[in-house]
Amino acid sequence: MVARVDDVPPGTVRQVRAGGVELAVARVGDEFFVTSGTCLHLAGPLGHGRLQGRVLSCPWHGWQYDVTTGLNEFDHALAVETYPVQVEDGEVRVELATRP
Repeated sequence: MVARVDDVPPGTVRQVRAGGVELAVARVGDEFFVTSGTCLHLAGPLGHGRLQGRVLSCPWHGWQYDVTTGLNEFDHALAVETYPVQVEDGEVRVELATRP
């Protein structure tokens, strides 16, 4: 579990750490999305950013990402990692892939 459903109101994002990985947990309406918690530009904390619709803005320099795809809004060749999310019993759970 990375968060409780009640800890992330609709239209907000939270920074969490799970399995040694910084994550941004975003809630768009009743749907949850999880991306890397680190901006590709100077490693800003995305979970402390601003969520407008499904666009997450980094609090440091305003880089923007679509939380549903991870794609950078300015340059689609850039993307933060996204993770599969499951909501069960009031808990937001994320599947972190193990890397070799």
